[in-house]
Amino acid sequence: MLLLYQETKMKTAVTGAFSYSGKYIARRLLAQGHEVITLTGHPDRPDPFGGKVQAFPLDFDEAGMAHSLAGVDTLYNTYWVRFDRNANTQPQAVANTRKLVNAAKAAGVRRIVHFSITNPSADSPLPYFWGKAANEKTVTESGISYAILRPTVLFGSEDILINNVAWLLRHFPVFGQIGNGQYKIQPVFVDDVAKLAVEAGARSDNLVWDAVGPDIFGFDEMVGLIGKQLGHSKPILHLPPRLALAAAQVISLLVHDVILTPEEVDGLMAGLLISPEPPRGKTHLADWLETYKSTAGAIYASELKRHYL
Repeated sequence: MLLLYQETKMKTAVTGAFSYSGKYIARRLLAQGHEVITLTGHPDRPDPFGGKVQAFPLDFDEAGMAHSLAGVDTLYNTYWVRFDRNANTQPQAVANTRKLVNAAKAAGVRRIVHFSITNPSADSPLPYFWGKAANEKTVTESGISYAILRPTVLFGSEDILINNVAWLLRHFPVFGQIGNGQYKIQPVFVDDVAKLAVEAGARSDNLVWDAVGPDIFGFDEMVGLIGKQLGHSKPILHLPPRLALAAAQVISLLVHDVILTPEEVDGLMAGLLISPEPPRGKTHLADWLETYKSTAGAIYASELKRHYL
């Protein structure tokens, strides 16, 4: 049963509203007339909202974050760590999420909408997936009303994976593929996920939703689609997974980034980026590429620059 709560205007908080997925959530909340604040680790990042979103530190000081969250009805948590770098590790991300949830509870936040990943598991050998499972447990055991969204790979104007596949197709004579390229991926449009997040935040029932798009591709198929839509189709060179990873590491040195990690290779080839649930996202990748074919992959999207430099 659909249980709606947010019939009046609310004070809401979004982690990372000046970044990627959080920006789309904040945009939708503002359009509905809600007050929006953000907790951010990058207070000097350009403000896309012209001062309409007040920024507070995402520094994982529980008392400080509880003070920042005072009066907030719903917290939208997009905080994550893609790979270990210095003190930013998956175990640390789990500890940080616990501190954020504790702060929300202390502040009296009514509801948390928490971003996870498809197929998280406490038994996973992959740190990213067991870390996401641990974060979900923190949320579900908090006593706060919750919605957990499990997206796969997001695509949109600021994404990493789809953009950089397009960048590689624009700049190299062949596309080096991991293994046979037949493993599946189910990308989802970032604004479709933001729409689901805001819908989930307006409810009062506890829920866990996979947030995936309408297309399930073999990875070769997806690369072929991107190349065709951009007018940069290239031959696909299938490489043993570890050789493909080594090649990615060489390119990483050239672009001063981390293009691919061993855990991402393992998760992709294990089929963890698809869902058995009906797709809740409606936007087809081909349609998005048709609209953004002049800009997709035009500039390399650096994970390190976005989050660490």
